[in-house]
Amino acid sequence: MTTIAEELADWALGVRPDQVPEDVRRAAARHLLDALGNAVAGAKARAAVAAVRAARAMGPGDALVIGESERLSRPAAALANGVLIHALDFDDTHAGGLVHASAPVVPVLLAEGGAVSGEEALTALAIGLETICRLGAAAPHGFHAVGLHATAACGVFASALTAARLRGLSAAETVNALGIAGSRASGLLEFLNTGSSTKQLHPGFAASDGLVAAALAAAGATGPSTVFEGEYGLYRALARRDADRSAILDGLGDRWEATRITVKPYPACQLMHAQLDAAHEVRAELVDHLRDLDEVVVEAHPDAASIVCAPGKETPRSAYDAKFSLPWSVAAMLVDGSVTVATYDRIDRPEVTALAARVRTEVVDFGGVAADQPGRIRVRTAGGRTAAAEVARSGGGPDDPGIDRLVTAKALGNLGPGGEKIIDPVLGLADAPSLAGLIRALENHEL
Repeated sequence: MTTIAEELADWALGVRPDQVPEDVRRAAARHLLDALGNAVAGAKARAAVAAVRAARAMGPGDALVIGESERLSRPAAALANGVLIHALDFDDTHAGGLVHASAPVVPVLLAEGGAVSGEEALTALAIGLETICRLGAAAPHGFHAVGLHATAACGVFASALTAARLRGLSAAETVNALGIAGSRASGLLEFLNTGSSTKQLHPGFAASDGLVAAALAAAGATGPSTVFEGEYGLYRALARRDADRSAILDGLGDRWEATRITVKPYPACQLMHAQLDAAHEVRAELVDHLRDLDEVVVEAHPDAASIVCAPGKETPRSAYDAKFSLPWSVAAMLVDGSVTVATYDRIDRPEVTALAARVRTEVVDFGGVAADQPGRIRVRTAGGRTAAAEVARSGGGPDDPGIDRLVTAKALGNLGPGGEKIIDPVLGLADAPSLAGLIRALENHEL
């Protein structure tokens, strides 16, 4: 039997652009636009200064870094762009795999896609998105349960496979690239216990390491073809389970998980987006009683509890920590009526911290994965008035009828003045002869 890596390599190298369904191409363009907008917003907010500074020190080259005038080496640019896309935690999430799909893959496209057509660029992007989604979904919450960030653990393979496609590697070289990438799969979640921002770096590591893995394979380095299912492969070593071959490979090329990726309406952990939607709804019922709230009860999925509502989460230690605090973020929604990038600029607002202390979470097993949970909230005022709200799942998902409007509006907000000059090349990429027009638009865009 062929290995999982061999099957993935054969599929990724063999897919023709005309075999990628139209809805998949549209999804790929949508997530490219969302990622670029998030990167520009991250650059404006100076949320990835250290990563960009470190990348610049790695040396010049021919690859664009968003928001920067000088070109850097491809691995350096991939590192910086991956961090920029993820820095605000505003980037997309695949619920089934609990992975940020675009952040490890789009930087590879920007670094390695200069010589390909627009439709080939979208094909390579779709391959990368599909890969990270399937690898993550093959072990639902498996990586997070042992303290690893699934985006980093799975993203390096998606990056390597995307780079292999764009570089025109052979099947054998691509299998080696995946095998090499396995030795770079990591991403510790210890930041949750300190409020530090190492998670911001994970997609940058995955993008850069996957790209280097493909370059090493092209130069003759080898890696284990059993990197996924082997005794010391990805799943047994890092998720403490056997590789689910069928979850990774069944329907490959026919059923596309790349169309099932959620675009975030809020710059915070996806595991509390449904609750934020519910808080927005309940606020409308009690708009005249918000200063009188005595108790707020929010339900949370068991797999989300340790990440967004563990004890102490009501008093975040940093702005990034607040993005993983369900009590604090729900309190901010109830106080402000919105959660935006600016929401996390000040985490010491007394009206928010006081209300966050009155937010109580109930762990409820809804069934299914945590990122696709419903949002349920109940509130009571000091005077005994009550209200409740429930949403089936968070907005921005693949079944959201307003997804295209959301993506465009979000991109315009993130990109700022002149943003349409980037939106148009992205949405028209399928018919473009190359990425050159998009790269020029990004170079000329003022932050």
